Amino acid sequence: MRTSIKSVVFSTIAVFAGGFTDLALAKAEDPHPLSGIPLRNIGPAMISGRISDFAFHPDKKHEFYVATASGNLWKTTNNTITWEPIFDHEGSYSIGVIEIDPNNPQVLWVGSGENNSQRSVAYGDGVYKSTDGGKSWKNVGLKESEHISQIWINPKDSNTVLVAAQGPLWNEGGDRGLYKTTDGGKSWDRILHIDKHTGINEFVIDPDNHENIVASSYQRRRHVWTLINGGPGSGIHKTTDGGKTWTEITSGLPKDHMGRIGLANAPSQPLTIYAIIEANDKEKGTYRSLDFGQTWHKQSSYVAGSPQYYNELVVDPHNPDRVYSLNTFTNVSEDAGKTWTKLSDKFRHVDDHALWIDPDNTQHIFIGGDGGVYESWDRGQTWRHIRNLPLGQFYRVTPDNDEPFYNICGGTQDNNSLCAPSRTNDIHGIDNADWHIILGGDGYEPQFDPNDPNIIYAQYQYGGLARYDRRTEERVYITPHPEAGEPAYKWNWNTPLLVSPHKSTRLYYGSEYLFRSDNRGDSWKKISGDLTRKVDRNQLKVMGRVWGPDSIAKNVSTSQYGSLIGISESPVQPDLLMVGSDDGVISVSKDGGDSWNKISKFSGVPDMSYVSDVLWSQHDADVAYATFDNHKKGDFKPYVLKSTDQGKSWKSISSNLPERGSAHTIVEDHVDPNLMFVGTEFGVFFTQNAGNSWHELTSLPTIAVRDLEIQKRENDLIIGSFGRGVYILDDYTPLRTSNQTLNNNVATLFPVKDTWLYIEGDQFDDREKGSSGSDFFTAPNPPLGVSISYHLKDNFKTLKKLRRETEIEKEKKDEDTPYPSWDKLRAEDNEESPTVFVLIEDDKGNVIRRIPAKNSKGFQQVQWDMRYPAPDPVKLKQPDWIPYWASPPMGPLVIPGKYQATLMKRQNSEVTALSEAKSFSLKSLANSPEISANPAVVLAFKLELAELQRKTTGASAKLDEMENRIKHLFKAVDMSVTPNQKAAQEIRDIAGRVRDLKVKLHGDSTITSRQEAAPWSISMRVGSLYGGLLESQANIPGNYRTSMKIAQSELATTLKTMHMIEADLQAFEEEAEENGLPWTPGRLPTLDTK
Repeated sequence: MRTSIKSVVFSTIAVFAGGFTDLALAKAEDPHPLSGIPLRNIGPAMISGRISDFAFHPDKKHEFYVATASGNLWKTTNNTITWEPIFDHEGSYSIGVIEIDPNNPQVLWVGSGENNSQRSVAYGDGVYKSTDGGKSWKNVGLKESEHISQIWINPKDSNTVLVAAQGPLWNEGGDRGLYKTTDGGKSWDRILHIDKHTGINEFVIDPDNHENIVASSYQRRRHVWTLINGGPGSGIHKTTDGGKTWTEITSGLPKDHMGRIGLANAPSQPLTIYAIIEANDKEKGTYRSLDFGQTWHKQSSYVAGSPQYYNELVVDPHNPDRVYSLNTFTNVSEDAGKTWTKLSDKFRHVDDHALWIDPDNTQHIFIGGDGGVYESWDRGQTWRHIRNLPLGQFYRVTPDNDEPFYNICGGTQDNNSLCAPSRTNDIHGIDNADWHIILGGDGYEPQFDPNDPNIIYAQYQYGGLARYDRRTEERVYITPHPEAGEPAYKWNWNTPLLVSPHKSTRLYYGSEYLFRSDNRGDSWKKISGDLTRKVDRNQLKVMGRVWGPDSIAKNVSTSQYGSLIGISESPVQPDLLMVGSDDGVISVSKDGGDSWNKISKFSGVPDMSYVSDVLWSQHDADVAYATFDNHKKGDFKPYVLKSTDQGKSWKSISSNLPERGSAHTIVEDHVDPNLMFVGTEFGVFFTQNAGNSWHELTSLPTIAVRDLEIQKRENDLIIGSFGRGVYILDDYTPLRTSNQTLNNNVATLFPVKDTWLYIEGDQFDDREKGSSGSDFFTAPNPPLGVSISYHLKDNFKTLKKLRRETEIEKEKKDEDTPYPSWDKLRAEDNEESPTVFVLIEDDKGNVIRRIPAKNSKGFQQVQWDMRYPAPDPVKLKQPDWIPYWASPPMGPLVIPGKYQATLMKRQNSEVTALSEAKSFSLKSLANSPEISANPAVVLAFKLELAELQRKTTGASAKLDEMENRIKHLFKAVDMSVTPNQKAAQEIRDIAGRVRDLKVKLHGDSTITSRQEAAPWSISMRVGSLYGGLLESQANIPGNYRTSMKIAQSELATTLKTMHMIEADLQAFEEEAEENGLPWTPGRLPTLDTK
């Protein structure tokens, strides 16, 4: 043990408690009226994603929080049956740690920024605090920490909190060290600081004396080309005065440089501390101290397989000798770290990062890793996977052109390449079973054969490439091989792949060279030289100097430097190629690769910045786009560039993109060249003016978007998020309408998309999740039917609303607000509120439907279910409870053909059109030979049947109304001061006739209530006929026509009798009025003024 020669800084950092990030400001100030256009997440949840931490309610273990490396923060209050994301719109999406205040479980502390050092780690913006169980959050400081690994809340004083900040991974400085607040986060003291390259990884505190703290420091740096995961800054330090002075501990510890050091003390024996230390092969291992860190003894040489990604320990709450080590395969020691065995991972994903042990039952554990959350009740012998957390980390996504619904494939971090339909034809949407894995490992750029959607090209890490056949599930591995004597190729972790837009059998694939295959990958030709800078990464300075080959974890989990990242071929000019490299070079060939022009200097872009995407315009062969990502040098700015001379020169179009948030990908609309989308570290932005200004899609949570693709046929934007799965912006056509156009028009009806006509299936039952329980994961389809989008510049206001707006403005100026006249107030009171609706007509101008719409400012959507109005009676109030198997009233399904929609307004009894009609077609899905080839004939019968249903249900409602009137009349007769036996008998006779009609209309309840078969009633016959055809497009069965004639005949007789009874009932009511009986429903009082 010796006193540290490193300077210990004890400084106070002032924190503005109400600070906002650049991203938060962008969300709040974005003026575009279409920024909130809705998105749809389709999962998957069967693979989930990387978990970083757990926090369990101390008294209610069914309530806990799951922190994710790149998918925000989630809460369950029912032991994983359902989840709620509770950190979706803060300044960061990556969580390193979460802690619950032991004195108040409603108070949560979150340290943002994953606390690992691997290639795909995300960063944060400091410490967040919630005082309401995660409903709201406040950033309370340390915004430059980027990666926070531990938080401790004093159990005796909730305002005293310690935070271990690893600090920036890709740069020096920032908020790194051990920090303390004594005022609940209003201000912070840095109580341990080593140097500008070194942060604090973990610490342990003596529970009996909080002044005693042992902390591990961690020096590391990662860039695109390298990792150095240790150095002289790494070590173990101890204080006995709460951090005023520190001593570096050396007794029994490695003498050479150390890397990441994990610390944990035994809850049942708190002076016992374990350390898992990354160091050279001789000194690395598991160490133990029995005197709270004063002296150490090496127990074994065991460390995690890749400490920059793991090296965390958890000690059993009751057994001080049982220690868990999170690792690729979690290991456990039963003898204080001397020997280790692998915890069972049978039927469980590998790569573990978080572990919770139930203090009341240590057989019960939760483990979190790259594959999500798992629960065990037998200490890891068997596992239950939590399959309803959609946390997929997608590097790349690609849609195909399959019909009727296209598919999406994507490659994920450590969770394979997998595919799913963009929607399904059943009510349940997309569930986990709809996703299927096509290739294992870490997945990247998938590509479809444009002529055969059964053929998919998929990748795994470092250049693995396979051609997959969906029909047989067979794979042919087609990675280009080096020639004899040729060095191995430099495949990037995320290798670029492209199917030529001009020839479906032509593939392009990139290492440091570009390869081309003209036979689907069966053979390859190298069509370029080395298209990178050819830099020797081992000669580049890191943390101020060049590091030798024995440096801690040098270059671990890093791609071979100098490799290609993006490939694009011009859609309008064959053989016009462009590639981008990880060391900042864009190369262009105009002759299919025979010659190349390399560009390595870009105005405003730092040298050697990673070229994250390249794209040729679909509209102009001279125009190209590129994005650069320099975050692995600590530079988080977005770099989006455009060239108008085939890549010779470039200019920035980043304009007003938030400065915090690297640009990862760009796509261009195939209709409007001025409409583009950019995926950044914190969301998706669109421009309608070729990059002069950008607007955020605010419906997306704060999340990294690594890839964007456009499904041209459907005008859908596919969003590959790195932590929340795949999102779809269904039919982004409205975004082709400029902000100026929207503001100039009172109302705008956007083009209406052609739609498939079909009836949804219900393979489980007719509920979203069937009977599978609330934990059954389903992602929504788009609403069934025709989606109709419109924009209102403002809502249409009532007279009262207009008056109040005028009065409010006068009140602000302290002016008089005159009292309106009675006539004006009466006009306000009697005015009907303005309404908006969509009018649907067929190609002959026949009105098919009027669909109520929102009278609200901004972007709105309504759905037409492709049906006529329901023929059932109008109900102003719905029952409080309706069984799930009871279908809502609906009309007949329309037939394929041309239709049009018009946006309408009704105000002051005047109906006016707000837009021109927008035409669209309904296309038959025709997915069965059962569908009628004569839909017009089928529709004619259904409409006739719907009219019969209208009359039958109307008759039923009328009988109910008559019964109600009769009941009131019975009571009125009984209340009469002059009893009239004749009147009583007369009303009884009418009541009996109504009962007889109800038997004919509804059936004989005397028989049916005793579980015996009674003759079919009219309602039973008509209901069977009408309901029997609601879910079918087949030809009409022959017995339906016969049965309908029977029902029509019976109903005609019944209605004739009803009219006679109604006449008699009205006559009785008139007599009751003349005789002075109390008023009853249906009667109009009369007054003789003579």
